[in-house]
Amino acid sequence: MSTANSSQPTGVNLGSDPTRQGGGPTPALRPWMVFNRRRRPHSAASRTRLALRLARACTLAALAALAGCAIKPAAPATPPPAHIVVAPVLLAPPPPPDPVAPLLNYHQALRRMSQGELLKELSGMGALPKSAKLSLQTAMILMLTRGNGDLPRAQLLLDSVAASAEPDAEALKPLSQVLASNCAEARRLAEHADKLALQLKDSQRRNEQLSDMLEGLKAIERSLPTRPPANAAAATK
Repeated sequence: MSTANSSQPTGVNLGSDPTRQGGGPTPALRPWMVFNRRRRPHSAASRTRLALRLARACTLAALAALAGCAIKPAAPATPPPAHIVVAPVLLAPPPPPDPVAPLLNYHQALRRMSQGELLKELSGMGALPKSAKLSLQTAMILMLTRGNGDLPRAQLLLDSVAASAEPDAEALKPLSQVLASNCAEARRLAEHADKLALQLKDSQRRNEQLSDMLEGLKAIERSLPTRPPANAAAATK
């Protein structure tokens, strides 16, 4: 018994094993038995608790991973393309044809005609249907022919276009008013020229009368007998 106790390593607690039944002395422990006593394997309950802890840890880790995926910030949504509204381009309608320009060109052509050509052009106007344009063309010719009563006729035609309510006369009213003003001025000048011509004829007639009277006086003077000189009459006595 003394030999077994001397071979036991110091520092090892050799207390009685509570699991040992009976109250006999504790047998001597060898080093590998001491190691196994210190590193005693877990019991079934401990292994169950360890397995539950591992399973709980894995479950928490999986839940944390899923939560991380769930709260991952979503990529910013691409804004929809801006809806560009293109306003329709409204093209202006083409302007209506200008009725005045052809009449101005016609007036320029009339100014290059002779009196015979103007009279021929005037005679052809009677066969055309009446309209505001025809009235203006006829008035233009009468303003250039300058015959007896042509300017008053032209003035009447121009005034009729200016006062007309026909649709085709609306665009021609400004031109008719300008031509009417020119025609009135031409009539005034023509009347003044006629007055001057009458005055000239009257003056010429008076001059002719005075010339005739002067010639008559000269003839009377030549027909009178000549008187002898006064010295010759005194010597005869």
